[in-house]
Amino acid sequence: MPRSDEPHEALGEDSTGAGLDVDAFEALFRDSSRDVHGYAISLLGDRAAAEDVTALAFERLFRSRTRLDARRGTPRAWLFAIARNACLDELRSRRRRPNIELEDELIHDRGAGEAFEQLERRATVRSALSALPLREREVVLLKFHGQLSNAELARALGVSTSNAATRLHRALTKLRLQSAEIDRQEVA
Repeated sequence: MPRSDEPHEALGEDSTGAGLDVDAFEALFRDSSRDVHGYAISLLGDRAAAEDVTALAFERLFRSRTRLDARRGTPRAWLFAIARNACLDELRSRRRRPNIELEDELIHDRGAGEAFEQLERRATVRSALSALPLREREVVLLKFHGQLSNAELARALGVSTSNAATRLHRALTKLRLQSAEIDRQEVA
């Protein structure tokens, strides 16, 4: 996927810098669908809901593809902003905390000791993430699942770039502290 600093024609946009043609949309789908789905699973904790949100995000992006403005962000950043809103709508409507599912495929891919260690690390991070307030959790997930730059993160959140960077730093600090606390509790 071309970066936002590359020529707009590479994104399938017209000469005015607006829009996303069908070929570029399909390329975005191929390049980003797993990341959007992973983001939604991490935020919602429910695979079925994440599939629905992922489909909804792509559907909404497709419907609005002719109105995209490259000056306001990359199509990927728009996609994650749409996915974020869909996830928040889902969380508001369900009013529940995410359920954590451990991934069985890890056990089959590695030795038992290594797989168990990986599962423990993932469980610790998931527990620490779920303990964060939604506002901080979504910043971390958008940054790492969405692979958004701080400027794109800011656009998705509707805040300044410096505010997005500050939120991210604070959320990551809390995540590290929460992870360390969980590790201490497990040892004790």
